[in-house]
Amino acid sequence: MTFAIVVNINRDEAVVLARELITWLEMRDLDYVFDAKSAAKLGVENAAEIEELNKLCDVFISLGGDGTLLFTSHYSVTKPVIGINVGHLGFLAEFSKEEMYSAIEKVLDRTYTIHDRTQLEAQVPFGGSIKRFTALNDVVVEKGAYPRIPAFIIKLDGEQLSAYRADGIIIATSTGSTAYSLSAGGPVIAPKSNVFVITPICPHMLTVRPLVISDDKTIEISVDAPGGTFPLNCDGHVRKMLMPGDVITVKKSTEMINLVANERRNYCEILRSKLLWGREHKPGT
Repeated sequence: MTFAIVVNINRDEAVVLARELITWLEMRDLDYVFDAKSAAKLGVENAAEIEELNKLCDVFISLGGDGTLLFTSHYSVTKPVIGINVGHLGFLAEFSKEEMYSAIEKVLDRTYTIHDRTQLEAQVPFGGSIKRFTALNDVVVEKGAYPRIPAFIIKLDGEQLSAYRADGIIIATSTGSTAYSLSAGGPVIAPKSNVFVITPICPHMLTVRPLVISDDKTIEISVDAPGGTFPLNCDGHVRKMLMPGDVITVKKSTEMINLVANERRNYCEILRSKLLWGREHKPGT
């Protein structure tokens, strides 16, 4: 079995953990390969461009936070991903540093379980062709540097839903409901719920609220404005600057992300520990 390892090289703790992991794998004669940037930071020879890792490995290991796992998931396709949390929040990265080796051993013993997560697919016009981007958390269209408040036109299955005057629109999966959408006032949605949420960013209308829809819907987004360009982000990465009138289509992707599950955690415990639900905050703390 070969492991592909992606490291957040900006975190010293993740780099140290990667070196320890190399020693552990070599002591057991297990094959591994790093993405090129991680390998350069670590000074190891077992490396490949991240786009090629999926062809060379059986399992991915993400060493970092949720951002590193999101980045890794774009290249894992359907290969299992072990998320090791060396970040702060750790909603997606299921395992702590202390649990890393036991998680790998479960994969080696084939006694692990998988949490399969729905992705979004954004179809974006590029010249005369269409490019497709996937997102595990969210697809976002924002006003960017445009100085006024544009209108974001939303259609569901070809029927107009609304024209939102807002700073942007977030289309989030249930997995992404605890990311940007939550910060913008969206609901927390349990993982594996077959829904998406449409969350406006700072809407200029008091009656506008986030909308939860079935994940079999096709969503079309365009911007109505006299000028300007508008960033299209997929999981925090700018994919294109949209022009007024450009139409992007967002729907459920046919490819799922397979995260190796930590059977010691449950969703209610995650909400309590990560969002501090049910805790009393004393004055001055």
